[in-house]
Amino acid sequence: MSLYRFKSRETGDLVMLQANGKRILEILGKDVAGPGILRPEEMPGAIAALRAAAQAEEEAQEKMKDEALANGEPVPQFDAVSLRMRAAPLIEMLQRCSKAEVEVVWGV
Repeated sequence: MSLYRFKSRETGDLVMLQANGKRILEILGKDVAGPGILRPEEMPGAIAALRAAAQAEEEAQEKMKDEALANGEPVPQFDAVSLRMRAAPLIEMLQRCSKAEVEVVWGV
C-alpha cells in the first residue's frame, strides 16, 4: 500500500493513503507522479480549492440522494469518510504553514 507523506517544518508529517493523496493533489492541480512543493503564497488558493471541492462533492451527493428518492430508487451509498473530513487535516496544516511562511513538500 503506497502512501503520500506531506511534510513541513511547522507541523508533524501528514500521511494519506495513495488514492486519497492523489485526489487531493489533483484538486490542487499538482503532479501526482513525483515529488512536489506547495509554497506559502499558494496555500490560500489551495485551501479554497479543497473547500470548494468538498462543497461540490456534498452537493452532488445530496442531488443523487434526492433524485433516487424522487424516482423511488434505493438511496446511493457513499464513502463513510467524506472529502471534507479527509482534507481537514491538510487544510489545518496549510493554514499553519501559510502563517509561518514555510513550504509543504511531498515525495521527497
